[in-house]
Amino acid sequence: MDTHNELGEFLRVRRAALQPEDVGVLNYGIRRVPGLRREELAMLAGVSTTYYTRLEQGLSTNASESVINAIARALNLDDDERAHLFDLARPGKGRRRVPAKPDNARPGTLRLIQSMASTPAVVLGRRSDVLAWNALGHRLVAGHLDYTAPERPSTRPNMTRMLFLDEHTRELYARWPEEARRAVASLRLMAGKSADDQELASLVGELTLKSQDFAKLWAKHPVENCMSGLKYMHHPEVGYLELNFEVLTPPDESGHRVLMYAADPGTPGAEALQLLQTAGNIESDAPRTPVGRATR
Repeated sequence: MDTHNELGEFLRVRRAALQPEDVGVLNYGIRRVPGLRREELAMLAGVSTTYYTRLEQGLSTNASESVINAIARALNLDDDERAHLFDLARPGKGRRRVPAKPDNARPGTLRLIQSMASTPAVVLGRRSDVLAWNALGHRLVAGHLDYTAPERPSTRPNMTRMLFLDEHTRELYARWPEEARRAVASLRLMAGKSADDQELASLVGELTLKSQDFAKLWAKHPVENCMSGLKYMHHPEVGYLELNFEVLTPPDESGHRVLMYAADPGTPGAEALQLLQTAGNIESDAPRTPVGRATR
């Protein structure tokens, strides 16, 4: 992915989303396109129109931290969007591209999720590939798939691909548009950090070609670091569930995430999870064989 083009697109989309009255700019003349003009944004950021134009055109790659912060303030970016802007405006230099290697969950992570029989858990790689899941996590998010699929890199499910291209997964989410935007926002954030990741670029290309919904969302440049919240599901076995989710990130550079689900005690969601666990004969004192090839 070309970070210069990505930077320009991100700036244009965010500039188009701002109205003059939103930022205290006097509206004058007929606007041929929505949002702020380049010269208005440059004025708010305290930089020259020529310099800002070069940034949007991908012709300047040496923007200072103060300039990037000024543009972020002018665009009213939140913390996640600001971090994404820095990733795009100041990409890592001199990084040597290395062949992609199969990604695997750590043995300790596998032991952790397998010990939580009553908590659905899924281990995700940086591209949202499923590296492992425990039995309840599998039954919750992808019971129609082979439980052992994450063991083989060639057959590993990808949560984002499933969300847009798999009908079973699409039907699972009662608020699919909300879930779709959240997935694209997370993928955008990762793309900004990993401009040289060819597998990630291939995933984005595939989804753009095969899903109009993905293509439309991707073009809007949503950015969000989704670490917790609610998911609304309509499961084929146990019906409607409203679940809390939390994402835990190991303190290393693997990019792995552990996605866990839980329901508030005494709610229909808690009863549904218990029913799903019972129906699957999932017992905490008899954990299933860990999924995924262990690596150090």
